[in-house]
Amino acid sequence: MNAPVLLLSGVTRRRRHRRDSPPVADVSLEVAAGEIAALVGPHGSGKTTLLGIAAGLLARDAGAVTVAGVPAGTPAARAALGYAPEAPIFPPTLSVREVLGYFARFHAAGTGRRGLVAAALERAGLEGAAERLPLPVARRLALAQAALGHRRVLLLDETLSGVDAVGRRAMCERVRELAARGVAVLLASSDLAAVEQLAARVLVMRDGRIVRAAPTAALLGERVLEILLDAPPAAPPPGFRITPYGLQADLGTRSAEAALALCRAHRLAVRASRVRARSLEDAVLDALHDRAR
Repeated sequence: MNAPVLLLSGVTRRRRHRRDSPPVADVSLEVAAGEIAALVGPHGSGKTTLLGIAAGLLARDAGAVTVAGVPAGTPAARAALGYAPEAPIFPPTLSVREVLGYFARFHAAGTGRRGLVAAALERAGLEGAAERLPLPVARRLALAQAALGHRRVLLLDETLSGVDAVGRRAMCERVRELAARGVAVLLASSDLAAVEQLAARVLVMRDGRIVRAAPTAALLGERVLEILLDAPPAAPPPGFRITPYGLQADLGTRSAEAALALCRAHRLAVRASRVRARSLEDAVLDALHDRAR
């Protein structure tokens, strides 16, 4: 495992005002060089607030944040970190190339600046849009801006959301390429399908806390038994949970036949059943449910 490039320790931010960003409570995490980690959770769980703190844009009430070994918010940390916000806004009168050229001034001059712009366009798959700025490419431009220069950490807030399937695949490939070059990536996304394909590790947030953190592979691949019933039971058998259509259970080492026998022992009329692979959505919902109990 590579050494952590982004390190958050006991980070807390209390709500200042009623309309302030959601609070964050005692969050600790680290992202290593070349790793892609994802923050997932319901709206208002604190994902955007946490990324803002990591970027040095929001103050914290407790804890510490370091980027490439230096405190977040310092000039050295800002030079090493790229941040793509949830709602990127760019001047509508500027082309994609002009926007990147403006930001490239902070990194290089002359031919070096033009090289940075060309590399950023390639990394975001924006070569064909270099002279225009239509709304659909705003998120891809945000990725290009965040990756501009020699970044060691990328923070991406819903950058993969709201993009068509072709654009999402292209952006996922660009993020993988950046990670392969040793960039640490922490992304917040409500697009669990993209997270499932891209992230090596998932951190589930609820009410400003990380309620579960695990490798993506450990959250997937388990077998789930779905059972259709004529009517929901008053209480589920041990190991089952009630769904809108009947029951569901993680099989683990059990066979489907053994789980169905348990249903019959509880006098439940099973209309139909199927076994499917566990999805990331299942794992996230389970983590949120366990936290709520």
